[in-house]
Amino acid sequence: MNHPIGSTPYARRQRRPRWLNFVLIGLVVAPIIEIAVLVAVGKTIGVAWTLLALLTLTVLGTWLMRREGARTWKALREASQTGRMPSHEIADGALVLIGGAFLLLPGFVSDLIGLFFVLPFTRVFARQVLEAFIASRVLVRVPFPGGDGPTSPGAQGTIRGEVVD
Repeated sequence: MNHPIGSTPYARRQRRPRWLNFVLIGLVVAPIIEIAVLVAVGKTIGVAWTLLALLTLTVLGTWLMRREGARTWKALREASQTGRMPSHEIADGALVLIGGAFLLLPGFVSDLIGLFFVLPFTRVFARQVLEAFIASRVLVRVPFPGGDGPTSPGAQGTIRGEVVD
């Protein structure tokens, strides 16, 4: 029986990464939350005022994203020209980009999340969370130099030996 590569009856099915499950759940839950908030705000202040508020937030968010993106780009160029590692500037650029994507989505909740990433005084906290997350992922996954530590791939145990010159 001829089976295409990877389609044998005993081929292992790859497991979906755990973070992808959270993304998929978020893609289902986020619109439900946004619609619920829009309906609640619309009932409270009226449909016209709700649409005006959404339009105002969109215009304000777009202006803010462009301003902070330009500032971040300028800071990145200055750091590169002085020879300094631009880690904060790169993190800020990523956060402004993520915040801008949230600001482009319609809804109050996504706008609040976007503003948290874009505003300079709240971006400091978002940057700290991002740096801690990246540091935890990098420190967990990096093997010892030379590849002979307990975290190296295929490490079974310690081999004792003697160095002979």
